[in-house]
Amino acid sequence: MFTDLKDSTEMTTRLGDAKALHLIHIHNALIRNALRDHAGREVKHMGDGVMASFTSTPDAIECAIAIQKAFATYNSENAEASLHLRIGLSAGEPVAEDNDLFGATVQLAARYCAQARPDQILAPQVVVEQCPGEKFLFSEAGGPDPFRGQHHG
Repeated sequence: MFTDLKDSTEMTTRLGDAKALHLIHIHNALIRNALRDHAGREVKHMGDGVMASFTSTPDAIECAIAIQKAFATYNSENAEASLHLRIGLSAGEPVAEDNDLFGATVQLAARYCAQARPDQILAPQVVVEQCPGEKFLFSEAGGPDPFRGQHHG
């Protein structure tokens, strides 16, 4: 899983370093609470996003949904300082080295995060296929998969 906070650079410019840092702390807490509750591991923090891993695809999906719900709740109470997050998921066996993850699975999750709209979770078909009982959670994002020429969920 990759997350990315929309317009974090603009946020710092508009609000100043101290207020932006405060909002990053809120961002971090919302994500880390969901990771803790859904057996996720924060692999690395990237300033305005997080790379996380899970041992199960359903845990990753439930965590992504919980993160978006937490941000939606925060935004409904803090419209003047709203935070909008993109999330990209993938599933597979990454290569682990020096407490970091590498490989095609990681690259695909990062690409889906980059393609997601704010407040959206994007995932490839492989994620949908690993959660057969939860297909109702997914909808077509519209258009072909920019990375494989196939549709994604």
